This record gives sequence, C-alpha cells and structure tokens, in this order.
Amino acid sequence: MSDKKICSVVAPLPGKIVDIKVQVETEIKINKVVLILEAMKMEIEIVANLDGFVKEIKAEVGDVVNTGEELVIIENV
Repeated sequence: MSDKKICSVVAPLPGKIVDIKVQVETEIKINKVVLILEAMKMEIEIVANLDGFVKEIKAEVGDVVNTGEELVIIENV
C-alpha cells in the first residue's frame, strides 16, 4: 500500500506564465512559490499546496493558461 499523495497546482485564473521557479525532482515545501502568472497586468505568485517533490511541470514560460489548468504536479512521499 502506497502512502504517496499526488497533488496538482492549478491556475487560479486565466493568464500568462512569466516565470517558473522550480525544476522536476526539486524538493518543495507548502506555500513555496512554484511559478509566476501574469493576469490583469499583475504578477501573481502561484504556490505549492503540498510538501514533496516536483514530479512534472506542465507549463512553459510564455504559455497562456486557463482557470483550473494543471501547471505543476507535486508528489508527497
């Protein structure tokens, strides 16, 4: 039986990815900034919602994303 928990960091609103602060396999703590989203002429810090490791980054700098779109997958081990 696995105790692993996988969680997605999603876009809270539509916008453009302007910076990614993590890399795959990076250890991450809850509330650490994972990327910066530009929306409505503001830069919004998107944070991790789980302690763990970055399993996958689904966005790239310059991508335009929609509300609820998966951006980063975090695995807690």
